[in-house]
Amino acid sequence: MLPIIAFPMIDPVAVQLGPFGVRWYALAYITGIVLAWRLVRRLAVAAPKVAEPQQVDDFVTWATLGIILGGRLGYVLFYRPGHYLFAPWEIPMIWQGGMSFHGGALGVIVAALLYCRGQKLPPLGFGDRVAVGVPIGLGLGRIANFINAELYGRATDLPWAMVFPTDPLQLPRHPSQLYQAGMEGVALFTLMAILASRPGLRARQGFLTGALIAGYGVARIVGELFREPDANLGFLFAGATMGQLLSLPMVAVGLFLMARSKPAA
Repeated sequence: MLPIIAFPMIDPVAVQLGPFGVRWYALAYITGIVLAWRLVRRLAVAAPKVAEPQQVDDFVTWATLGIILGGRLGYVLFYRPGHYLFAPWEIPMIWQGGMSFHGGALGVIVAALLYCRGQKLPPLGFGDRVAVGVPIGLGLGRIANFINAELYGRATDLPWAMVFPTDPLQLPRHPSQLYQAGMEGVALFTLMAILASRPGLRARQGFLTGALIAGYGVARIVGELFREPDANLGFLFAGATMGQLLSLPMVAVGLFLMARSKPAA
């Protein structure tokens, strides 16, 4: 069966300057961080104020390191521990691909806790503002996955199926990267923006953080229903994927944070 919609062959390298190339994936990370930084800068001083704009500026470096180090180590530990056990020199080779959102999230959480401790900022209040900007990077990252023709969906006969050039079986598949961009990016950002626009919810420290964690967990669990499991892992416990198993505790933790959130004394 032929796909109804042809896969748009977009060069994964956005800009080529001699031997140096800038990939769309790198631009997605950079753009997501910059846009989130500008948004969080404004939210930090909105009532109730949790930080100075300069403190948000300084945190960008911490967050970037948390994303890169946590995302890479998360991928190594969660998805391909056996491979990197015998090839540890490949762990720093992030240009070859392999980043985990769950690991990146843990990296940013650790970075935020350390930064807030040093700056004497309320960790949950500061985290709430950071949480609102996270879906921007998530959505852009999924679009970059689509451009790279990676992390594609399961085989389907739906009329918008696509054959991805990187698929060795060349089957019509769900463009699941776009589904996830819509859920994890557009829908989750819209939800977070609506919640953050309400002063009463901004005052409940931990509520926005919990909403992001739980919202992402739900979006990822649903998105994994259409995404092809990682070839080296396949389906795991009860037919779930690794992404779903890692997202289940996120939903529980997010709901817990929302339930226990309250204004600072």
